[in-house]
Order: sequence, then structure tokens, then C-alpha cells
Amino acid sequence: MQNENIAGRDGAERRRDTLERLMAERDIWVSTGHPEHGPHQVPLWFVWHGEALWMCTSATSATARNVRAEPRVRLALPDTSDVVLVQGEARCVPADEVPGDAAAAFAAKFGWDPREEEGPYAYVCVVPRTVRAWRGEPELRGRVIMREGDWLRPPAA
Repeated sequence: MQNENIAGRDGAERRRDTLERLMAERDIWVSTGHPEHGPHQVPLWFVWHGEALWMCTSATSATARNVRAEPRVRLALPDTSDVVLVQGEARCVPADEVPGDAAAAFAAKFGWDPREEEGPYAYVCVVPRTVRAWRGEPELRGRVIMREGDWLRPPAA
């Protein structure tokens, strides 16, 4: 499929649009891998807080187990015509040890606080190392907007 009517955004616009989506979106696809069991992918609620993505899942879920065994993860927002892919290292934080401000941001966004639940929950925190963003073929060039954890500066005009 070609998107001939899409005008390419510059790096600053892509960064702004990506951050707006990370603050506004509800769901993100989380891809993990386990050395023995292979890949696993699941959608989770998330909040962008403190330059990191915070998700929550059962402490015994495949996602939590995989992150403990292999912290490298990939995340994707669900819109295939406005792609945002995040790569980073995840860490599991028990619900009773999560920073209060991150847990409060998650609870405020979803009206649900896993710290108040009976079952064991873990927050999964991902600090991005690489972010790619593009809308259609015209934006494939320059799609990397973060590398090695640093937002890239757009080229001078």
C-alpha cells in the first residue's frame, strides 16, 4: 500500500507527535522472549512517566517471567499507519516497590491501582534505547528518532 498523500514530517515533528501519542495512548504491544520458550507478545495498558513506559501485569505472567530471564523488549503502538516502535531493556518492579509517582500516574490514567489488589502484580518499566516513528513510505528515511537513549536532533535546515 502506498500513501502518496502523506507529507513527510521532520525529526522535531516526529518526536513531538511520538511523545504526544506516548502520553495519550492506552495500549501497547509488548514483545518479550525467553531463551527456552521463545517469543511472546501481549497488549498491555501503559503510562508514559518520567521518560519511561510503565505497564502492569501479573507477577507470574509469561511477560514478567520473560523480562526476568531476558530484559530486552520491543514495544509497538497499535496503529500501523502511524508507526511507533520502542526498543529497550525492561525491569520488573514488585507492586509494593514501584515508585509512588509512577504507580499514581498509572492509577490516575486507568482508574485501577494494582497495589490494592490481592494477587501479586509487577510493574514492567522500559526506558527506551531506540525509537522509530514513521507514517508511510515517505517517512521511512529518518524513522530512527532516538538512538542509544538520546533523542536525535533534526538536521539543520
